[in-house]
This record gives sequence, structure tokens and C-alpha cells, in this order.
Amino acid sequence: MAPAFVEPLAAALVVVNVALVARRNVWNYPVALAAVALYAWVFAGARLYSDTLLQAFFFAANLYGWSNWARSRAHAGEVVVERLAPAARLAWALGGIAVCMLWGTMMHRYTDASYPWWDAAIAIASIAAQLLQARRAIESWWVWITVDIASIPLYAAKGLWFTCALYGVLLALSVGGLLGWTRARLRTEAMA
Repeated sequence: MAPAFVEPLAAALVVVNVALVARRNVWNYPVALAAVALYAWVFAGARLYSDTLLQAFFFAANLYGWSNWARSRAHAGEVVVERLAPAARLAWALGGIAVCMLWGTMMHRYTDASYPWWDAAIAIASIAAQLLQARRAIESWWVWITVDIASIPLYAAKGLWFTCALYGVLLALSVGGLLGWTRARLRTEAMA
């Protein structure tokens, strides 16, 4: 179990990270790397194994995103917001559902995970959202909003109150991120 101060520190770093992401600021990535390392420790202690493994994925995805966003900023002078084609949206959704079913089954059968299906759904949706965000796709915000709504009651059930409150804040930041990225995308489309 992580010391009591680790969860609120990790939560604070996540808030700073998401606020920077919403502003399309590339410096969100160093903050994210520290936050996911701390949250891996918290989730392992709570036996939320999908969330623990998710933090390792987030670490790697944040390194990828940092590189991708830096290239976009260097090329265009800002982090350019992209939009998925309808077929790509469908593929992401179907792929996410299939992987969620597989992961939930594995967590249910082979571990003592708490809430294996719920945890798996949040983990897989978070992976999709993180990859979409690293690719600068506006659809990432819709997935993050869904993750935030699903996470609040899970973390409340586990007594992770700072994390529960964090996801309430993240929900508000995600809505703000969606609105900001929508404005940026509309400006890009108007200039094309």
C-alpha cells in the first residue's frame, strides 16, 4: 500500500496534466510521466490490476505523445487537432469492445481483481483515449468523458476518495478540453 500522501499528490499532478492537455501544451507530458508512476503504486495497493498495468501503458504512450505533439508544434507552430474518419471511429469502437471483453475475461478468471469487468472497461477505454490523444484526435475527449463518468463510482466503491474527486475534476476538464479542441479544429478547417 502506498503512503497516504501519494494518492493526493498523484491526483494533483493529473489535474495539472489534463489542464495542460486541454490547452494543447506539450509540457503536459513530463507531468503525466510523474503522475502515472505514482498512480501505478496506488492502484497496485488497491488490487486494481488493470489500472496498475494501465499506468505502465500510459507511461509509454505519453513518451509517444510527447514526440508526436512536439513534431506537430514544430511543423505547424501549434499542436494541430485532428478528426477521425467515420470508418476509423467505428473501428476504434469495435476494437475497444472486443479487447475489453477479452481483458475482462482474463482479469475475472486469472486474478483476484476487484470489479474485473468494470475495471477492464475503464482501462481499455483509457488506452483508446490516450492513443487518440497522442494522435491529437478530438474524439479522445469523448472517450475521456466516458471514462471519467464510469470511474467515479468505481473509485468510490474502493474508498479511493482523492481519486474519486479527481475524476470529478477530470470530467469538468475533459468537457473544457473538448470545447477548446473543437474551437481549434474549427479554426483549422476554416483556414483550409
